[in-house]
Amino acid sequence: MSNILIVYYSWSGNTRKIAEIIQKETGGDVIEVIPENPYPSSYNATVEQAKKEIKMNYKPPIKTKVEDIEKYNIIFVGTPNWWSTIAPPIATFLSQHNLSGKNVIPFITHGGGGQGRIINDIKKLCPESKILEPFSTYEGGSKDLREKILEWLKKLQIKK
Repeated sequence: MSNILIVYYSWSGNTRKIAEIIQKETGGDVIEVIPENPYPSSYNATVEQAKKEIKMNYKPPIKTKVEDIEKYNIIFVGTPNWWSTIAPPIATFLSQHNLSGKNVIPFITHGGGGQGRIINDIKKLCPESKILEPFSTYEGGSKDLREKILEWLKKLQIKK
């Protein structure tokens, strides 16, 4: 039984790719956060919807629930950087699951905005969690993405 959970939301597939590498290297359980109402397939329509949701602090309903969250002590949280913060489905997930006492490790994909205020926003939603060093990469990462993730996991002292 793994004590590692990898939770992520991915609109374009970039964040999913990182989640899959982390899963392969750690043996953790992986769960995709799925909104009840999917975002539009159009990039521009998704950007507009996300912008409104974030401005209103809206947390969209999600299909994803983890009933046995207490069995995990390390939780990787993957999100794209949307308007300098976490994607709304991840905000919903973090609001619905008590991660007190857990090690939360963010991983972030972005289109040039870096980590934005994502770490601070995760800290607000997980005030009783220990937030460990995040990983962030531009879009889907470079050719050495796997090596960079391995370096990061080594620094965190997390391996299969």
